[in-house]
Amino acid sequence: MYAWPASEVPALPGRGRDLRIHDTATGGLVPLDPGPVARIYVCGITPYDATHLGHAATYNAFDLVQRVWLDTKRQVHYVQNVTDVDDPLLERAVANGDDWTELAERETALFREDMTALRMLPPRHFVGAVESIPRIVPLVERLRDAGAAYELDGDIYFSVAADPAFGQVSGLDAETMRHLSAERGGDPDRPGKKNPLDPMLWMAAREGDPSWDGGSLGRGRPGWHIECVAIALEHLGMGFDVQGGGSDLAFPHHEMGASHAQALTGEHPFARTYVHAGMVALDGEKMSKSKGNLVFVSALRRDGTDPAAIRLALLAHHYRADWEYTESVLDEAVSRLGRWRAAVSRPDGPPADDLVEEIRAALADDLDAPAALAAVDRWAARQESGGGTDEGAPGLVSRAVDALLGVAL
Repeated sequence: MYAWPASEVPALPGRGRDLRIHDTATGGLVPLDPGPVARIYVCGITPYDATHLGHAATYNAFDLVQRVWLDTKRQVHYVQNVTDVDDPLLERAVANGDDWTELAERETALFREDMTALRMLPPRHFVGAVESIPRIVPLVERLRDAGAAYELDGDIYFSVAADPAFGQVSGLDAETMRHLSAERGGDPDRPGKKNPLDPMLWMAAREGDPSWDGGSLGRGRPGWHIECVAIALEHLGMGFDVQGGGSDLAFPHHEMGASHAQALTGEHPFARTYVHAGMVALDGEKMSKSKGNLVFVSALRRDGTDPAAIRLALLAHHYRADWEYTESVLDEAVSRLGRWRAAVSRPDGPPADDLVEEIRAALADDLDAPAALAAVDRWAARQESGGGTDEGAPGLVSRAVDALLGVAL
């Protein structure tokens, strides 16, 4: 599978600041010091309804992580998956009368277009679940042969008891885990499981569903969590720097993925830091496919909204915050974009070296994009009042906003 094209990231004078970010596993801010090559895995879409603003907010957060790292002169090794076979995708295809593979390809293509328009930096490896099945099967076989997985009516389940560190990513109690497992694709009430929380690794073939050769596992298809584990281990290895996604992935997805990998390798941790973005709501409820209350990036673009304004609407909220989308949010972003573009279009302006450092400091402090936007607002206000004659300032501001915030002025 191929990713989308990369937009150029302008070079800035000096060197950026190292990032401190909130780690879900420890519950506090931690310094990220990844060395010369930073490794990040961000969980991707299930391509049956992409890209809504909740998706965009999540990928915007981890795009900022990459931009901060690039500003510190590091290389970034970014991996993202596409869950291009899963129950929700198959159910949507049946409901729409679509071929499931065509639906997945169509929505993945639309996702690429949206990411390109929003100037999200592409992953080095953009990998589908289907193409990963040859890597997944041996991992499930290893877990089974090591006693970390078991068979139930042809399906293979992971035993959470196989990982002594199970629970350390989300920090949730067993009752909360069971509730969320049922809500988020698990089957805690299935009879015969050793533990209600045990997740499926390999689903035996069902009539009418796609299936693949699973070697000694029999025909079937992979579970959700093992998909990301196989891709991350293949391209990043254990102990990579950041595992990212929306806050609804902390449990069960990231918890289970960590346990799969740790049971497979005997090493800990799977990821050094677990970073989660907040949820976006519409009409008082979390924006989700099941509720159908979605605002799509592609629809906003078709209506003539500048993608830079969409990105500014996302940046106006701290990445960890839950927030509600309204038309006024987008109206404010459109207005801000107009002010900024007017400010950098002048031949000179107030000195901008301090502004670049303000943006860097804000982003280094747990990706505080709203503070970065406020700093640019102040410079634009000084520019509007005729506050300087530095001929290089507007160009420097334009490059900094592009490089660090991903907004083209």
